[in-house]
Amino acid sequence: MANIKSQIKRNKQNEKRRLRNRVYAGRARTFVKKARLSIHEGSSEEAVLATRQAISALDRAAEKGVIHKNNAARRKSRLMKQLNQAIQESA
Repeated sequence: MANIKSQIKRNKQNEKRRLRNRVYAGRARTFVKKARLSIHEGSSEEAVLATRQAISALDRAAEKGVIHKNNAARRKSRLMKQLNQAIQESA
């Protein structure tokens, strides 16, 4: 445990931020997972909806600074690539 006042305060701030950031990171992870599952299952309408939700969650996490904006962009790109490939295969 820290003895210095400023470090004690910094630890409290870090813990608050960590808990707040977990919500956004976990939400993004969950929606991406759901989107990938719906893409591989085959229903294109559900896959499109799930992908939109995942993109929204990734954008929100990047906006809050939980993940880097390039990280969000890369994950969105890969998700869209999978979605488009699945749509082409089913058509």
